[in-house]
Amino acid sequence: MKYKNLRLVIISGLSGAGKTSALKCFEDLGFFCIDNLPPPLLPRLVELCTQSGNEINRIALGIDIRERSFLGDFEKVLKELIREGYPIEIIFLEAKDEVLVRRFSETRRPHPLAKDRPLIEGITLERGRMKWLRDQAKIIIDTSNYNIHSLKKEIEKHFMSEDREKALIINITSFGFKYGVPPDVDILFDVRFIPNPNFVPQLKHLTGIHIPVQKYIQSYPVTKKFIRRLFHFLDFLIPEYVREGKTYLNIGIGCTGGRHRSVFIAESLEQHIRGLGYKTNLRHRDMER
Repeated sequence: MKYKNLRLVIISGLSGAGKTSALKCFEDLGFFCIDNLPPPLLPRLVELCTQSGNEINRIALGIDIRERSFLGDFEKVLKELIREGYPIEIIFLEAKDEVLVRRFSETRRPHPLAKDRPLIEGITLERGRMKWLRDQAKIIIDTSNYNIHSLKKEIEKHFMSEDREKALIINITSFGFKYGVPPDVDILFDVRFIPNPNFVPQLKHLTGIHIPVQKYIQSYPVTKKFIRRLFHFLDFLIPEYVREGKTYLNIGIGCTGGRHRSVFIAESLEQHIRGLGYKTNLRHRDMER
């Protein structure tokens, strides 16, 4: 089918339940996000996204109550798209009345249906008008006890793709402590405990990318033990950073001069992480000094 790779998510719900925050979460997940697209334009948008060569295949569309005609037009368009078999997923956000009242009181923003009536009456009216969309929803989220972080985790649980899980970019930098520590590292490993090839005359003018230096460093049991434990540690740590929504991770590997030990360990680490499916950038800052 022409839309087999298309993923269209409708995000709606009660005013004050977190639609805007949810839309930002989908943006972080790589979705093309639009808030309150005029309903007549929705079929055209879907058609454009299903055309050959179009790279936009994941769309998140925010819909709220607005005026009655807007919601009525949207209902007609949505039913037509569902009837045509488009893969539409609906998320409906809601919260308890007392929570919605508190949120509107804290923000001092008017409820769209309570401009000429008490707030609680506007909330009740909105629940009735939105019931048809709630009944169509694949996922219903009560955000009464959610903050932005817990809402993001809930959305990621349902919509984070395997590709997105590997989207963390890991920058690895080897360096020499004698030239200073890189200012932007998140994690730093000091490998100066490994025997130094700089004191071996035939290795002094080589670097950690040369095989004789690599063989020398690997000949020590402490090196093999360190590499094994380093890999095991980062195998645990990197997925935890992904779950927290981190998009970049900067790892620094330092030795005295940045030419031998740190270069070899950084090369080994980069190969291991790339083998796990993550994107990597490797830089030997001081190797040529």
